[in-house]
Amino acid sequence: MDELPGALGTSASLALRLGQTVFSSASLLFMCLDVEFYSYTAFCYLVTVMGLVIPWSLTLLVVDAYSVFIRCLPRQPRIMLVIIAGDLVLSFLLLAAASSAASVTDLLLDSGGYYCPAKLCSRYQLSTAMAFLSWFLSLASSLFNLWLLPSL
Repeated sequence: MDELPGALGTSASLALRLGQTVFSSASLLFMCLDVEFYSYTAFCYLVTVMGLVIPWSLTLLVVDAYSVFIRCLPRQPRIMLVIIAGDLVLSFLLLAAASSAASVTDLLLDSGGYYCPAKLCSRYQLSTAMAFLSWFLSLASSLFNLWLLPSL
């Protein structure tokens, strides 16, 4: 079968994994610039999920880089199934974390700035936006790999 763009071992997959890593790291960085996020469970959940997504994305980034530059990757159905399952689980966790953080940020902004100064809330908004971008790339990557699975 021809290579599916975005599937494991292609340069498009390498770009997707790099984007996931960058956006996840940026989300974690914007959230952790201030230690006041511990007061809200949704923000702690986002930080925890990012702590899972970043190593997963970095590991698969290294696998994709090895596959693209060395051109040697055995695509075995069991390995692909584990990667697809991991991507899907993490993408749903990431969507839940980003959605909950977005709703809490919106509530904090609607409170009139009493609970959240404007600078701090803008950091939370940036973190949430980066989390949504990371979720989109993670879901795209898992769907491309899911599309490839029946041909193996």
